[in-house]
Amino acid sequence: MRFQDLHLSEPLLAALATQGYERPTLIQQKAIPHVLAGKDLLGCAQTGTGKTAAFALPMLQRLAVKPQAPHGRARPIRALVLTPTRELAAQIGESFHAYGRNTGLRATVIFGGVGQQPQTSALRQGPDILVATPGRLLDLMSQGYVRFDLLEIFVLDEADRMLDMGFIHDVRRVIRALPRKRQTLFFSATMPDEIRELARDILLDPVRVDITPEVTTPEKIGQTVYYVDRRDKCPLLVQVLADAAITRALVFTRTKRGADKVVRLLERAGIGSVAIHGNKSQGARERALDGFKTGRSRVLVATDIAARGLDIDEISHVINYDIPEVPETYVHRIGRTARAGADGLAMSFCDADERAYFNDIERLLRMRVPMVEDHGFAPPGRPQPAPAARGRGQGKPFGSHARRAAPPRSRAALPAAPPAAPAAPPVNPAHSTRSRGRGRIKPRVWGR
Repeated sequence: MRFQDLHLSEPLLAALATQGYERPTLIQQKAIPHVLAGKDLLGCAQTGTGKTAAFALPMLQRLAVKPQAPHGRARPIRALVLTPTRELAAQIGESFHAYGRNTGLRATVIFGGVGQQPQTSALRQGPDILVATPGRLLDLMSQGYVRFDLLEIFVLDEADRMLDMGFIHDVRRVIRALPRKRQTLFFSATMPDEIRELARDILLDPVRVDITPEVTTPEKIGQTVYYVDRRDKCPLLVQVLADAAITRALVFTRTKRGADKVVRLLERAGIGSVAIHGNKSQGARERALDGFKTGRSRVLVATDIAARGLDIDEISHVINYDIPEVPETYVHRIGRTARAGADGLAMSFCDADERAYFNDIERLLRMRVPMVEDHGFAPPGRPQPAPAARGRGQGKPFGSHARRAAPPRSRAALPAAPPAAPAAPPVNPAHSTRSRGRGRIKPRVWGR
């Protein structure tokens, strides 16, 4: 399928051609026709599936065909995109500018962490589309800079991350200020109960689009785990990054302080690296991302919240310096590599206190991640099996306690999800050859 088959307008097709895009991704194929038809949409898709264009392109087309405010009068805000992070808001704004360059529509981005004066000046000019984070939006609404009397389309992006970041109440405050008669597009990578309840409250007879099961990882991602004492994680990271095959690495830490510590240690070892997290100023975050994208820094160290929604191509490796406590977070992390059909490798450093979390991840994946042995920092003896975290049962068959494996209770107001996908295929042996001299990989057989 080509973009021409989706009945997009010539101005949009010309903009896509300028960007070098010819064929839509699966979520774009499924979502664009429904959005063009004016229907509410519930989309469940992982990061990196082309979700932004799936709502931006049809929104631009619907807004462009309707009359705008007469010349000399301020334009009303006709579309709102609410997103959790500054980086994601900026990227969505760039997408609207790129796709809408031939439409005459204006988009403005507002977020916290910077002065509000340039943003209020842009709002006075009357943007057609507003991309915002919840906190700054509510602040400017309270000051009278933002009104939604004539809003036509509302997009809630990364709804599950809104919940994780504690923004869900702010989101509901924003929604209460919107007209009841509108088109609503709701996107979330996962669908916990509170997110399903929010979707039920704000969507009207929605079409549901599921692109990938919530527990599926891209097939081209090789996965390995290194068991290591916590004090040896940084020396192990330095050793691993000595491999020239790691051209662009995204390293995840659990805390902001941990990210800064890793960067200091890597810089001391002569490895160019930068960190992004919530304590960094917007300017510092933008400089760090630019350095990573352009190759000046080979390693980007990030927390999960700061990295959510980042659109960076050609990440060769994702390294879990700290194992996430929530198994689904692991899936989102490693999905940063192997984009657009490329290969990628995900490496996890697991200490004794994190083994229960990694057990949960393997239950979610329904596979055992190959273990790298003899890497020079392996703790003495084989790791012992850890009890499942958060009170899970023990002694049950493998996979019987996969986190959230059972589908949530159905709600009449939401369309049913499609049948569950089959279990993930076994580990591709080809992926296990990527150690490149860092250690010998063997399938793990202990601990079950």
